[in-house]
Formats: sequence, C-alpha cells, structure tokens
Amino acid sequence: MKHIWKKSCSSDEFDEECRLYDTAPIEEMTRVATNEVPIIYVSTLDRSTQTAKMLYGERDFCKSELIHEVPMKAAFDTKLKLPIWVWYFLGRIQWMTDNKRQPETRKQTVERAERFTKDIIEKNEDCVLISHGFFMHTLISVMKINGFNSDRTSAFYKNGEAIVMIL
Repeated sequence: MKHIWKKSCSSDEFDEECRLYDTAPIEEMTRVATNEVPIIYVSTLDRSTQTAKMLYGERDFCKSELIHEVPMKAAFDTKLKLPIWVWYFLGRIQWMTDNKRQPETRKQTVERAERFTKDIIEKNEDCVLISHGFFMHTLISVMKINGFNSDRTSAFYKNGEAIVMIL
C-alpha cells in the first residue's frame, strides 16, 4: 500500500487514517501470466480490484462483501494524540472481544468467512480470492475448520503473497 500512517493521532484522525488506507493506491506487482483461473473473487474495497487487475489484467471479477477487510475505528473519542499502534491495538482488542464500538465484531467476521467458505464449497469451483490481511487470518482458520489444507504453516504473510488452500 502506498499509504504512510501518521505516527500519532487523535481518534478522529485515526478514523481518517483508516479511511485513507482503504482508498490508497497499491504497490506495483508482477503480473501472473495465466487465464486458467475461471473465477476471481475480490472484496468490495477498491484496492483488491486494483490488485486483481495488476495480477490478471482487465477481466471480469466477482465482487463480494463477504471477503471485505475487517473495518476498524478508534476505540474511544478523544482529542489526545496517541501513537498509531495504540489505536490499532485497542481497536483489534475491541474486535476480538466483540465490542460494539467497532463497526464489525469478531463474531460477525467469522460469520462472513463461514458464509463465503460454504459458498465456494457448494459451487465446487477452483477460484482465486483477493482479499485483505487481517480478514485472511479469520478466513484461513474457517477454511481449515471446513476441511481445507494450506500450503503455509506461518500465520504471517506479506502484501501480494499467495496462499494456496485445497479442499
């Protein structure tokens, strides 16, 4: 992502930083020279469509809100400037504890991942999924519970990294 986060900010500024990150252009990626993949799912955030176009060129992509990044907002309202990592940490703790302050709770994220996983199992199709880092942790866990195996054992990935899941 071509977004440089502020080092510290107020709650309103953090919310704006999150919005700016979601709309920031992406880094250049190497194009995949294949048209063998019949379907490519992308989230509704523009950055996943940008990534898909960079990797696969101009073609039709299936947009799905089910694979959207987990949204985040400031954990509380204040004019006090806190380090960005504090806002991020508190927001994710609230998400993990299903705190209603966050736009989506962990339970809701898991439910989205379960719906998407069940959809692709029912369709029984090979596909590519272009989504977002934090959401992918939940999706991969849900897919493994539903019988998928991964080519990866690490829970840490870089932007643009591929993870192969096989049912």
